[in-house]
Amino acid sequence: MTSSLKSATFPGERLGSTERPERILACFPAFNEAGKIGTAVRRVPPGVVDEIVVIDDGSTDATVAEAQAAGATVIRNAGRSGVGFAILRGLDHAVAHGFSIVVILAGNNKDDPAEIPRLVAPILEEGYHFVQGSRYLAEGRHGGMPLYRRLATRYLHPLLFSLVAGRRITDSTNGFRAFRTSILEDARIDLRQPWLRHYELEPYLFLKVIRLGYRVKEVPVTKIYPPRRLGYTKMAPITGWWSILRPLLYVGLGLRK
Repeated sequence: MTSSLKSATFPGERLGSTERPERILACFPAFNEAGKIGTAVRRVPPGVVDEIVVIDDGSTDATVAEAQAAGATVIRNAGRSGVGFAILRGLDHAVAHGFSIVVILAGNNKDDPAEIPRLVAPILEEGYHFVQGSRYLAEGRHGGMPLYRRLATRYLHPLLFSLVAGRRITDSTNGFRAFRTSILEDARIDLRQPWLRHYELEPYLFLKVIRLGYRVKEVPVTKIYPPRRLGYTKMAPITGWWSILRPLLYVGLGLRK
């Protein structure tokens, strides 16, 4: 499976943007990612997507200027509102401008935009609705990941997520993913619930599409973690993990829509 993904020809690589059968948006939520966001945007291969959007979540550094200089469209939140809210604004942009596929990438340059075709090809060519990038499938990579995060993201969260989803998932917390915007029209998926403004939105959406029977696939991807002096994560140890765990509790027990 993995080798075919690597060798597969992606329509965006052989067609100009005006000839591509479906419009694709790359979406980078970002907060204070100066020194990283410009590089992340420039690493998106030409012709793979139709537009790159950076959603700035109230940054106080040069994130906006760097994103604009790199050629991205920038959507600015008035203040820091949470990564979930930032992603939602990117999805609103996708729907409003007629994009049929959205790719979500980290604004901290940990993902490899050259792997976007791996995520999008199963949607365009195999009929999948949602493709999740996994660091833990064969040929996936997670270079430099701290041990405690590896234990939590490879074993703890995927185990709990899989139990609630009713399907084995190898990487439930990686934010590198692609999906059809048509799933956002499903009234059973409500991304505007106030409790989804932070880290809850992504596991909530992933869990809902599985439980609702959409076609979901995992593909191997790369995530590289820089030395601590360059910043590991902005997630608070306790509240951040509660944010990504509570969708499992709320959805699993039927406490939220």
